[in-house]
Amino acid sequence: MSDDDRLYALIAEIEKSMSVLTRIEDYYAEYTTQSVEGDAPTRENRIVIAEMLANYYTCLETVFLRISQYFENDLSRDRWHHDLLDKMTLSIEGVRPRVLSEESHAALREIMRFRHFKRYYLEFEYDWDKLEFLCRKLDIARPAVRRDLDRLLAQLRAAGKS
Repeated sequence: MSDDDRLYALIAEIEKSMSVLTRIEDYYAEYTTQSVEGDAPTRENRIVIAEMLANYYTCLETVFLRISQYFENDLSRDRWHHDLLDKMTLSIEGVRPRVLSEESHAALREIMRFRHFKRYYLEFEYDWDKLEFLCRKLDIARPAVRRDLDRLLAQLRAAGKS
């Protein structure tokens, strides 16, 4: 596969993931407005929201991994999830532009921590205060991440034309 082919494959991966993010975001908005009852969410409400948060982050982490593999693919083995997220804030001269703004990074770090907790400490009685906090982080991340990825796509497309 040529360098141009690899670049366009990366662009397609990012676009596909953004489509998945849109579906998750749309379902989240629909679910939280129609199914969650104020300050007294059911166990099922909390489980569904926890799953959406985890899926949102997992989708983004997959994009970040593809970007990392395309450009540098140098992650620590023992803390690669944290390392991957942190590296997305770096602009690497002559290699790749910065992927995430500080705003996106800060919000996603909290969601990543929750996703890690959810994966390894199976829970059904999620703390609603914590979920509300994470939902606020998601509300910050959604437009910020979209801006960041749109900016990256524009930079990648411009690089493909040169």
